[in-house]
Amino acid sequence: MSLRDESFGALAYHHGTRRLVFLKSKELVDIVSCLSWSESADVAINAVVDERDHGRYVMALATLAASEIICGR
Repeated sequence: MSLRDESFGALAYHHGTRRLVFLKSKELVDIVSCLSWSESADVAINAVVDERDHGRYVMALATLAASEIICGR
């Protein structure tokens, strides 16, 4: 998967499935970027956003996983 920065957030492209997804917030882009080195999605989310927004980004990552843009380890 690669990310291309855009004014609205980023474009995420999965090279295997050839899916293209719009990430419409800079925070989500930062979280997705943190996933490669974070021990968990929760750690990546907490590194970027406040606790009150945690659930929203859990749902966003779940959607990206369901569309096979990101995958578990």
